[in-house]
Amino acid sequence: MIGAIIGDIVGSRFEFNNYRKKDFDLFTKECKVTDDSIMTLAVAKSIMETEKILKPSFQSVHPVYFSQVEKMSVKFMQEIGRKYPNCGYGGRFKEWVHSQNPQPYNSFGNGAAMRVSPVGFVAQTEKEVTLLSKAVTRVTHNHQEGLKGAEAVAVAVYMAQRGSTKDDIQKTIESRYYSLDFTIDEIRDSYETDLSCQGTVPQAIKAFLESTSFEDAVRTAVSIGGDSDTIAAITGAIAESYYGVPYDLKDQALAYLDSELLSIYYEWEEFYEERQKNKQVSGF
Repeated sequence: MIGAIIGDIVGSRFEFNNYRKKDFDLFTKECKVTDDSIMTLAVAKSIMETEKILKPSFQSVHPVYFSQVEKMSVKFMQEIGRKYPNCGYGGRFKEWVHSQNPQPYNSFGNGAAMRVSPVGFVAQTEKEVTLLSKAVTRVTHNHQEGLKGAEAVAVAVYMAQRGSTKDDIQKTIESRYYSLDFTIDEIRDSYETDLSCQGTVPQAIKAFLESTSFEDAVRTAVSIGGDSDTIAAITGAIAESYYGVPYDLKDQALAYLDSELLSIYYEWEEFYEERQKNKQVSGF
């Protein structure tokens, strides 16, 4: 999850002032945490709180788990989201955050993909990736393209974490989700801001596929232009799974989080480490 947060923070100062090169300072005083990080943390919190209520084995064998995740996603995206009213929400999502009766609004915006990375880290099978991705996404983005974009990112994170090659990841994305028949150099000068999943997710995945390191992945993502924080958050999440994250970048990024967001992040770190230790025993 820290990869998404780093990408968001690094890309934040370029969202409305694109820079189409890779030679920039990663962290400056103009950088900030945006809705990408905040909603990613909310999704993580939703999964953790669900597992306090239900045994982890429910995820692989029972729809009750996914129903509970869906309820928790609404709860924590609203509770956490309302505390950060000026972090960059789109208009319809902002209305949803403050609604007394929150309902999905058929969105295919890239908000579905920017927040989904925790799914790729906790799911133990590709089927679980699909079901869990849908559970955390359809509470707002129930359009088929929104669901597809989130699932594609979650699958890429899942595969990268489990040692899949870039070729295997690309083949899977192309066979199930999007064409990746382009290079970043080919699109860099002409790419324009596109807030849809279908206009953001393929570019973000391609930035990862062309990268040589975690840092290079984030720099490549920013250099595309467009919705820089979201593209870099998506790319960063996949790159974290594949490369890991240098400690110095992690420490610099966490300095931008306030105490509440930090507490969720550290809770997630403990949760994830415990899951890794116990997954053979639990079967989850």
